[in-house]
Amino acid sequence: MNSLSISGKNWILKQYNQDDLTYFKENFSLDEITSKLLSIRNIKKEEIKSFLDPSIKNFLPNPNNLIDMAKTTLRSVKIIQEKEKIGIFGDYDVDGATSTALLGNYFSELNLDYEVYIPDRKKEGYGPSIESFEQLINKNVKVIFTVDCGTLSFDAIKYAKEKKIDVIVLDHHQSEVKLPSAFSVVNPNRLDDKSNLQYLCAAGVAFMFLVSLNRELRSLDWFKKNNIEEPNLINYLDLVSLGTICDVVPLIGLNRAIVKQGLKIIKSKKNLGLKTLIDICKIESNPSTYHIGYMIGPRINAGGRVGKCSHGANLLLNKSPKDSFKLANELDQYNKERQMLEKDLLQKILNETKDYSNDPVLVLSGSNWHEGIIGIVAARLKDKFNKPVIIISITDGIGKASARSVIGFDIGSVIISAAQENILLKGGGHKMAGGFSIKKENIEKFKDFIFKKFIKRSSNLAIKKPLLLDSIIAPSAVNKEFYNKIALLSPFGSGNPEPKFIIEDLKTINGKIVADKHVKSVLIGEDGSTIKSIAFNAVENDLGAYLIKKNNKSFNIAGKLSLNEWRGQSNVEFIIDDISVNKTFKKMVPSSIG
Repeated sequence: MNSLSISGKNWILKQYNQDDLTYFKENFSLDEITSKLLSIRNIKKEEIKSFLDPSIKNFLPNPNNLIDMAKTTLRSVKIIQEKEKIGIFGDYDVDGATSTALLGNYFSELNLDYEVYIPDRKKEGYGPSIESFEQLINKNVKVIFTVDCGTLSFDAIKYAKEKKIDVIVLDHHQSEVKLPSAFSVVNPNRLDDKSNLQYLCAAGVAFMFLVSLNRELRSLDWFKKNNIEEPNLINYLDLVSLGTICDVVPLIGLNRAIVKQGLKIIKSKKNLGLKTLIDICKIESNPSTYHIGYMIGPRINAGGRVGKCSHGANLLLNKSPKDSFKLANELDQYNKERQMLEKDLLQKILNETKDYSNDPVLVLSGSNWHEGIIGIVAARLKDKFNKPVIIISITDGIGKASARSVIGFDIGSVIISAAQENILLKGGGHKMAGGFSIKKENIEKFKDFIFKKFIKRSSNLAIKKPLLLDSIIAPSAVNKEFYNKIALLSPFGSGNPEPKFIIEDLKTINGKIVADKHVKSVLIGEDGSTIKSIAFNAVENDLGAYLIKKNNKSFNIAGKLSLNEWRGQSNVEFIIDDISVNKTFKKMVPSSIG
């Protein structure tokens, strides 16, 4: 259906099965909209109960399903029994920080000695190096855990092995056929792994490791023999869910159960650093995936982007209220600095992008662009142009790049292929994101390489700029009762997107700009119902201009519901993603997409 969309998007109603809808209503005592949304998500009849009430117990597989988990666990028992000093090498993003904190907090409960190393993004780049491992070894560590990295760290791990130091890799990044000479590599994305847990982030993999280790220590009666209380791993799910949400891995299977339970642990504020950050963000309602993904996560990430890379992990490991407050405040300041740098670079690149707008993949480079923000800017441009974006910052003839992709184009595997062809110095990533380093003179060669890969695989891509929508609803449905029905399907995120709706034939009563970038509006429907709405970051685009403009024309809105809670009061508002001036959506035929 072609719509006269303000944002130029193609509005598409998702497909559902009427027979399934009826079955769900009759057999599970569900209402029409919940049943419809379940059908749209293709939830199987036998999985309805577990989907609506996901529990760790029902979804947790045997950790030993992961290759190398058994040997990793036995080696870790030896570490504990012989009190070997441990090194934890983590990445500087949220997934790396939470994975590092998971291991560190667990080892602390067992009274083990450990050292943490988080590399400096600008000086050292991603992953272990010989120099960083040397620093850990000089601190007398006997074994090194790498978390959220290590799968492609051949040189550093070879160096450690030569020094007779075992390296245990806990990672989820895509691998090559060849693996480094580590003691073990626990990674569901190993090419030979059959666990079907490829959707886990590194924090999820680290949690599986702790489950395995805890079970083994319990079976050996280690906790009783050493007069140590067995750690309650449920209390660690706040960190696991934080890493899971912020790494944007699919909220399916075990991930869904982790986040559902983890949000409850976050609410109880058991982790001091996380509690302090929640307080600084002034989150007074129950923390949601939105709060974690858009408020907490960016602040933890900010240390790795524009400040001290170790701040995120140190905050989540900290037991001192004074130190936690200092770290959280500094991360908050780093985040404000990051926002300013991001805005400036985004505008600079947008001014240059018009020359490349017809390229199948946007590959943009410049001198000394801030490496800490090029990934975020790439994500913004990917959303704007609906195509893969790679931004390369060049310093002294070497480019460091961040890549973001669209569904259907596996950017991580393409980067690994380019590295194998010696076009890149090194690189890796996921299906949707990646990074690499490259010599300046190879950038054009890389562009040709990725253009050919994209064109070859473009048949897997979705149509241009689709806006997938679940249902048409009445203006009067924007209320707490309807919101609670939708919330039954939470937590929402990648793999379980938040339901989006169309509301037709609305007019603006008033609209105003808030925080210099958002547009708040009060809308009225033909039935007299009023809706409070907000369009985020809309001031400088056509969406904001339309909402502010005074006119009597009716229009349709597309977006999602949001619950605002403030000082004991709560109300539901509509977050507007797009506007259309069509009046024919009731006649739309549901698409097979989605």
